Amino acid sequence: MRHVRIHTGALLAAGLIAGLAGCGSSSDGRPGDGPQGTGRSVATTESSQPGQPQGGAEIATVRGRQIAVHEHKGDGAAWKTLSSPDEMGATRVFLVDAKDGDWLKVLLPIRPNGSTGWVKSSAVTLSSTTHRGEIDPKAFKFTVFDRDKVMRTGKVATGEDGTPTPAGRFYFTELVKPPNPDGAYGAYAFGLSGFSPTLKTFAGGPGQLAVHGTNKASALGGKVSHGCVRISNDGITWMADNLAIGTPVVVKK
Repeated sequence: MRHVRIHTGALLAAGLIAGLAGCGSSSDGRPGDGPQGTGRSVATTESSQPGQPQGGAEIATVRGRQIAVHEHKGDGAAWKTLSSPDEMGATRVFLVDAKDGDWLKVLLPIRPNGSTGWVKSSAVTLSSTTHRGEIDPKAFKFTVFDRDKVMRTGKVATGEDGTPTPAGRFYFTELVKPPNPDGAYGAYAFGLSGFSPTLKTFAGGPGQLAVHGTNKASALGGKVSHGCVRISNDGITWMADNLAIGTPVVVKK
């Protein structure tokens, strides 16, 4: 098992939460205060073994301080160079989409949503998870699977019509624990690899999406956010204890 850092330092947590696209809403009125606190670690990821388990996903964790991303495998020049830690201070991870020799095709946490690129396998450390998340905005429901087994379900709140939660395939990029679990962001907030389709910036950040808790459980089951997905504090705490950074999350149409 690998341990994943929960970020709770004032600068990192405030930067991530303030910049998330959906952490404020018409019902909240404004983004909450930036969090502070101390960190802890949780065991969330299985070590990668030769041959992936059926229904599993591979997670690539960047080994150095930056990584070259290529538009096509074997390209001489890098298409993009991404730093690690990322802009929020978290170790950068990718969800692996395909393998070809020494190259990995990975899902990138950039605009437009769904962007992919190629990285050298020697530049990352691979791990695996059999968990995956699914969010159904029409049913206002989340489901967490372990392979095909349902592990947990619950209600969600999603983006309002003008700031919708976009459909697509994403993954968790970082995990933040606000100091006040009764605040607007709830007990935890997972950053997602996707971005709001309508907000290019939000509260000084890039309009990044998230899955986070809430202090207004009565709003679950409706469209209330700027694009983020809200779930109960019990639900997000369970996710923080059981799901790895890099876990795939699909938002259905």
